[in-house]
Amino acid sequence: MSRQEKIVKTSIIGIVVNLILVAFKAVVGILTNSIAITLDAVNNLTDALSSIITIIGTKLASKAPDKNHPYGYGRIEYFSSVIIAAIVLWAGITAFMESWPKIFNPDVTNYTTVSLIIIAVAVVVKFVLGQYVKRVGEDINSQALVASGSDAFFDAILSLSTLIAAIISIFFHISLEGILGVIISIVIIKASIDMLRETLDSMIGARVDSELSRKIKDSICELPGVYGAYDLSLHNYGPEDMQGSVHVEIDDKLTALEIHNLTRQIAVKIYKEFSIILTVGIYAHNDKYSEVRDDLYNIAGKYEEVLEIHGFIVYEEQKLITFDIIVDFDADREAVKEKILKEIKSKHPEFNYVMIDDYDVSD
Repeated sequence: MSRQEKIVKTSIIGIVVNLILVAFKAVVGILTNSIAITLDAVNNLTDALSSIITIIGTKLASKAPDKNHPYGYGRIEYFSSVIIAAIVLWAGITAFMESWPKIFNPDVTNYTTVSLIIIAVAVVVKFVLGQYVKRVGEDINSQALVASGSDAFFDAILSLSTLIAAIISIFFHISLEGILGVIISIVIIKASIDMLRETLDSMIGARVDSELSRKIKDSICELPGVYGAYDLSLHNYGPEDMQGSVHVEIDDKLTALEIHNLTRQIAVKIYKEFSIILTVGIYAHNDKYSEVRDDLYNIAGKYEEVLEIHGFIVYEEQKLITFDIIVDFDADREAVKEKILKEIKSKHPEFNYVMIDDYDVSD
């Protein structure tokens, strides 16, 4: 089964289950005059709508690349996640506005044994559904499914709290409907904001996952002739389409054909292991001026703000040395670089130096 088919199948299951729960909870909420149960039914309805949007977004995102969109339509999945988050946020705000007055003017509720059993069953169903949807979403890297699964899990917890409030109302004659409704709405609002933030991070371009970055670099360095992998940059064009670039340090005596062969091996290896398309650039490695390079590394090592130095190249005829430096975003970058440059110049004044400012986009 393809990724698209799994998303559609899981979403349809979610739609069917949620619509059944909507029907049962709406009836129970009306018969018992319970605002909490009625709001829970509305929340299940938004869950069903979210699953429908997930299916539509998945179908649109699977369209093949064309002349106007050469990178495909994969990012449409992120737009569908934003719409889902907005729907959930709207449901949470509406629930809050309905529940707040009930704290001061509670309604009289009339719970029955049947209504309590239905709520208890709903707790179990939503918990199982949430775990299932979230697991599938994580397996196939679908933010929309993960969000839906998490939302269903929260629904189970909230329905459980509704059940507890009902039992308290029966035995102690204390109405917690308004308070519970407010709590439900706040949890829904927070979940929607978290969902929105995560999706927008993916759309804007979030930092490369540290573990993924390390695995890719380690994989590249496994190939003979690679001294190091640097400047990894990844661009997300959808959950299934990631492209990027990397620089590798190799011996400066390699021929163009040997370099071509090695970079092709790297690109093929990374695509097979991670399904990522990489463009490979090179840094020349030469041990002739290893003393200068070691001095530079030792000087930079005295500053905690310096995360990495790479791309050390010596141009003999011009008496020029260039290198890339990565300084922590939170540091006084210019001051740190100026100190390093001043110290290496005093130690090896026969060279001119060009320090290329690099950025910490991956670990």
